[in-house]
Amino acid sequence: MARQLYDLCGIDDRLRFSPYCWRVKLALAHKGLDYETRPWHFTDKDAIGFSEQGKVPVFVDGEHTVVDSYEIFRYLDRAYPDNPLLGEGEAESRARFFKFYAERSLAPGMMRTIVMDLFNAVHPKDRDYFRETREKAMGRTLEEVHAPSTGLTLLDKALEPLRGRLSEAEFLDGDAPAGADYLIFGHFMWARTVSTADLVSNADPVYAWMERMLGLHGGLGRSATRIVDIEGAYGS
Repeated sequence: MARQLYDLCGIDDRLRFSPYCWRVKLALAHKGLDYETRPWHFTDKDAIGFSEQGKVPVFVDGEHTVVDSYEIFRYLDRAYPDNPLLGEGEAESRARFFKFYAERSLAPGMMRTIVMDLFNAVHPKDRDYFRETREKAMGRTLEEVHAPSTGLTLLDKALEPLRGRLSEAEFLDGDAPAGADYLIFGHFMWARTVSTADLVSNADPVYAWMERMLGLHGGLGRSATRIVDIEGAYGS
């Protein structure tokens, strides 16, 4: 049975924007593993019912079903130890910092910057679900959350640790990319696929890192379908 990844899609099946699914796709490319993607929508809960939860990514590898991007990283390192993503022991524990840093420090500023672009990228059948769940989680309407100027200011401050690290190394993990880079870059792919917002200036060391990341694994990130590639979709 071929490896399968259930991957969130938007108004077009080619538009894949989940930051957590992007983490996994980059990790699989890092490992050199072939797999098939299964396009999935927010409201397609039955399609992943076998995983006993309702979110993607869901990764199926033969008899193994793994959910949660970080747990998939851990599984890949156990099952396919060549080209490690996280390392072991203390190294793996330190890698968890990057997971939480992306989700709790970077994502809020990005969300305030791109949330209405994100809403427009969601498949129409999913928009009521997306609005209801996100507004409940954030305690405000999407329109109230949308504040690009504020979002970019928050993001700029949150990027300072990355700037420090990238001033001394090509990648967060050193001379070559690994788990820390993918855990962070998944969120930049989230923004890139659904929005044209410029998150960082081209003079920023983070921008140079992003360009390196986009070129990895045969240009996996750079060649990904964006909302602007879908005729009539942008600004709908």
